[in-house]
Amino acid sequence: MTTFVLVRHAVTAHTGHKLSGWMPNLHLTSEGRAQAEAVAERLCSMKLNAIYSSPILRTVETARAIAARHDLDVTIRKGIGEVEYGTWTDRSLKSLARTKLWTTVQRFPSGARFPEGESLREVQSRAITELERLLAEHPRQTVCLVSHGDVIRLVAAHYLGVHIDLFQRIHIGPASVSVISVGDQGPMVLTLNSSTAPPAPAGTAAPSDGSRAKSSEKRRA
Repeated sequence: MTTFVLVRHAVTAHTGHKLSGWMPNLHLTSEGRAQAEAVAERLCSMKLNAIYSSPILRTVETARAIAARHDLDVTIRKGIGEVEYGTWTDRSLKSLARTKLWTTVQRFPSGARFPEGESLREVQSRAITELERLLAEHPRQTVCLVSHGDVIRLVAAHYLGVHIDLFQRIHIGPASVSVISVGDQGPMVLTLNSSTAPPAPAGTAAPSDGSRAKSSEKRRA
């Protein structure tokens, strides 16, 4: 089996307040940097064969903290990049919650498309396609992917066999770890939204608990 260790990026100044999307130059805050180091510590005893990141700065910064503990380079993959939120990018969650589309996103996400952006079905399709490529590239290895809350939730929903209209029931906090193994007999979801050490795949050492990182209870940004 190939094991995917899915890490959501740590917090920025926008987390829980604005929809950041693909905004450039949005760094982790000091709290976020501490979260990134904490998740890196939690994973430092797990043997990782490769580390991939969304192209966006907040994910790259989180991935670099993890990579430093494993003497690995961070490889960018656009397929696990953030949702293209279109004109919703850089808007406050409070203002977006007053729109009709927000209700659709919450209650009928398979029917939602962000204005001048992607649909959530398209996001799920491209993310799963990327994981399938990595599955072929890394047979029987453990791969870390640093991505975004909605992307990880959509990936988790797919491997859980949960319809996209129910993906909002899955919570993925900042700097959390989710672990999914995929093999010939199908997927196994081992961990979701963990802020402590994830279970190690068979044949690897258990990771250190490290420090528990603070996480926002907000779902987006």
